[in-house]
Amino acid sequence: METIHEGGCLCGGVRFRTRGRLRGVIYCHCSQCRRQSGHFVAATSASDTGLTVEGGRHLAWYAASADARRGFCRTCGSLLFWKQEGTDTTSIMAGAFDRPTGLAGDSHIFVADKGDYYEICDGLPQFTDYETPVAVARG
Repeated sequence: METIHEGGCLCGGVRFRTRGRLRGVIYCHCSQCRRQSGHFVAATSASDTGLTVEGGRHLAWYAASADARRGFCRTCGSLLFWKQEGTDTTSIMAGAFDRPTGLAGDSHIFVADKGDYYEICDGLPQFTDYETPVAVARG
């Protein structure tokens, strides 16, 4: 049986559906994620062929670097996606999924860049910079 997950933004203008396996949740503490979300980002990913997005007129993309862009709802501002150019997967914010998600934490990345107001105490693997278990954009 194929696994299907659904989710969307706060206002409901953007909805998405994934088909197939989702990656474990990666917690990114880089300065870009912190600035955009106000804390750190928790994201899974899906293959592009298994991702369907509805409400495209509400979806905006911001080129955060030469290598990656961030998708968000232009109406309510919800952060939804992160896409590295030239890859066949899209990261999806874990909090944007409808419950139950069945997701579990995998690891923390860019912990050397994390905010100074919190500690990471969950026992998951931590990676300080570009040496991560997932592909990340440089710059």
